[in-house]
Parts: sequence; C-alpha cells; structure tokens
Amino acid sequence: MKNISYLVSLFFLLLFGIGFSFSVNAQEIKGIVHELESSQRLREVTVKNLRTNETTETDTEGNFTISGKINDLLTFNQPGYEVDTAFIYQEGVQRIYLVRDSKSIVIDEIVISRLTDSRLAAEIEKAKNEGQVTEASQTRGGLRLSLSRLFGRQSKMARKNLDLLLEEQNNRKVDRLFSEQAIRAVIPLTVTEMALFREQFRPSLEFIETASPEDLRVYILDSYSKFKSKK
Repeated sequence: MKNISYLVSLFFLLLFGIGFSFSVNAQEIKGIVHELESSQRLREVTVKNLRTNETTETDTEGNFTISGKINDLLTFNQPGYEVDTAFIYQEGVQRIYLVRDSKSIVIDEIVISRLTDSRLAAEIEKAKNEGQVTEASQTRGGLRLSLSRLFGRQSKMARKNLDLLLEEQNNRKVDRLFSEQAIRAVIPLTVTEMALFREQFRPSLEFIETASPEDLRVYILDSYSKFKSKK
C-alpha cells in the first residue's frame, strides 16, 4: 500500500514538474509596430523570429505577440515600408518604427531613439557618405578636398547627424551589458530609480568592452552608493 502511495505521489510530482518546466520555458516577445514619421500604429505587418522561423502579424492596433527570448532577431515586413530587423536585448514591450520606402528621415534625438539597430547602422553609413569632405579626382586620380562638401549645408548636417547616431549606437552597446537584469541582480531599485540610475551612471563603451562580470558588479555597487548619497 505504501509503495502504491509512493508511486502515486511520484507521478503527481513528475506531472507538476513537467508543467512547471513548460511554464518557465514558455517565453514570448510582445510589441507594437508604428510608422516612424506619424507614429501611427501599423496593422498586418509580418513579424518573423529568425531563430525559430515562426511568423505572426500585427493586429488592427499594431500589436504582436510571438514566441521568443532575449537575443532573438525579429524581422518586420509590410509592402510600402522598408524591411527592418530588431535585436531583442531587453524585456518589456518592444516598440518598432518602420520607415516608408525611399523616405528620407529628419534626424533628431527622438527619432534616433526609435530606430532599430539595423536601421541605425544604415543611417550611420548614409551620414558617413553624405558627410565626406573628399571626392575622387577625375583628372589626377586619387582624392581631393571638396569645398562644396566641406561647407555645404547637406554635408554639414550629415556630419552633425553622424555624431548623434554614433552616440546612440555606443549607448546601446553599453546598455546591453549595463542592463536592468544585470543591475537588479546586484542592487534593489524601483522602476523610476532604474531609469535615473542607468542614465546617470551609464559607463563608457571602453569600460564595458574590457570589463569582467566582477568589474561590472563592483562598478554597479560603487555607483549605487553614489546614487543613494544624492537622494
């Protein structure tokens, strides 16, 4: 009788354990797709997880849900808009902004913050090309300084945009390691405090590229003591 009771208990424990495992492993990525210029939500955008090849579409309010996890790559495709790719490196609702085909972007800090990594990289290359101050010589070969490019309004604007774009790209590289998950594993912060802490104490890209996990942990603890002393 005891053996039967033991087997029954073991069966339910295994059953519960399997169900629990499924609930833990079941992960989803949720987000909203907008048009960049108008911020209008876009319906019927095809969303694909490149790791799993699973696809879905946004609903009438631009919302989507797809199986996935941190470090997955999602593509977004709709006729009339440029195909975009988003690298998922943080939790929470993902906001994706698509650009119409052949549509130039008026760069400012708000627009830059909305760009996906792939779109940001494309805009950096575009700004580099437009901001060049040299051009190929048609008569002597090689390169020559172009005064029109050096002092031209479009070139000057491109170089200014490039600085903003590169700063955003560097910040994103830092934030992938100086993430909310990494910070919460070391110190307790509220949602409001987290945003302030990450903005005020974002480390340099040079530090992040060479820091060990222990270096980052020490940096977070030291920054936290400074953060608390200011309050």
